[in-house]
Amino acid sequence: MQKPSIPKGTRDFSPAEMMRRQYIFDTIRGVFRLFGFAPLETPAMENLSTLLGKYGDEGDKLLFKILNSGDYAAGLSDDEVRQASRICEKGLRYDLTVPFARYVVQHRDELSFPFRRYQMQPVWRADRPQKGRYREFYQCDVDVIGTRSLLCEVELVEIVERVFRALGIRVVLKMNNRKILYGIAEAIGHADKMMDITVAIDKLEKIGLEQVKAELLERGLTEEAVARLQPILELSGNNAQKLASLREVLSASETGLKGIEEMETIFGHVASLGLELPVELDLSLARGLNYYTGAIFEVKALDFAIGSICGGGRYDDLTGIFGMPNTSGVGISFGADRIYDVMTGLNLFPEGVGCSTRVLFVNLGEAEQRASLGLLRTLRDAGIAAEIYPEAAKMKKQMEHANRRAIPYVAIVGSDELARREVTLKDMRSGEQSSVPFGELVSHIH
Repeated sequence: MQKPSIPKGTRDFSPAEMMRRQYIFDTIRGVFRLFGFAPLETPAMENLSTLLGKYGDEGDKLLFKILNSGDYAAGLSDDEVRQASRICEKGLRYDLTVPFARYVVQHRDELSFPFRRYQMQPVWRADRPQKGRYREFYQCDVDVIGTRSLLCEVELVEIVERVFRALGIRVVLKMNNRKILYGIAEAIGHADKMMDITVAIDKLEKIGLEQVKAELLERGLTEEAVARLQPILELSGNNAQKLASLREVLSASETGLKGIEEMETIFGHVASLGLELPVELDLSLARGLNYYTGAIFEVKALDFAIGSICGGGRYDDLTGIFGMPNTSGVGISFGADRIYDVMTGLNLFPEGVGCSTRVLFVNLGEAEQRASLGLLRTLRDAGIAAEIYPEAAKMKKQMEHANRRAIPYVAIVGSDELARREVTLKDMRSGEQSSVPFGELVSHIH
């Protein structure tokens, strides 16, 4: 007999877990809609040509490739099967941003720019499964494309603040700018190794400074360049002080100075909003994806040890790959699965979120069923989730069923209650019972 199992890095979600997840999705969606973003969905799979080369060499290695058909490999030799390009033309999407760019180009004549969309769908990465890292996970993306206005970055900061305030998670938003990183690469004499530098320093928090320095040397940087980089990464002070210090270091870099100006503008607007969200300039933040060109974001939970739970940035020409150049966009992605882990670990879900039914009517016979069905309809009309146990079983069995499902109220309509036209309502959390007239049941539960 085959033992049931699922692929590593994927998960089943119970009804209680799904209701908590839906709470997260509904909260995020509500904030997105508040800012005027419209929903969009794209297919789970894309042409490999759409995906390859957009995420850097390391990202390309994590793409799940799909056989052209289930029997395509039949009759091929082992060597032929290894030639993936012959048998795989499609792949599961790695993120939502590249499919979004593909969609924008494909439907450009139908869209009004700037185009604002949100997208909440699963993505897949052939990563090594570990705590907080899955092979299948959900992203909740919000993007604006067709404008270079830095007001969009400011809006994204406010969206981050509103989402995590609504969810009750204390976070810090770390920001940097890829233009600043390019300026740093110029300043240490290795503008040609911009991508090598960003890939390495993006691992600073995970592997530490010494290993990052070793990796930079392996990637071809000189010891002098690495030595000049270290004090830049370790700049201290508030955002304004760090940017002032950078102005001196990057004074000869036109691109670097442009990045500093952009961050000064963003931080200035954010300060005027008076947000409670801490926003920090973090010069080690690089975001490994190749397509970012301006401001970049990353959000960390302050009270729970896990990787980033939200990230994104400005991309100036992602659509150019698909034949629509010079169309700038900016977006941010909320990692629903990591947010779920944080909220579970910190016990942040409101009471009752994981419960599908608020009231269970016990089943005591035909006459009682008829009365209960009428009361059920009244509760449901009032928006209260309610059900009746389907069989006239023993009372103990029905009460245990309510307990196992964490249903907060049990309604008992027996012969005595029918005579009085009352419901005996039991609060399963406190154990208290009360007699409630049929006509007052809704207000009593509300």
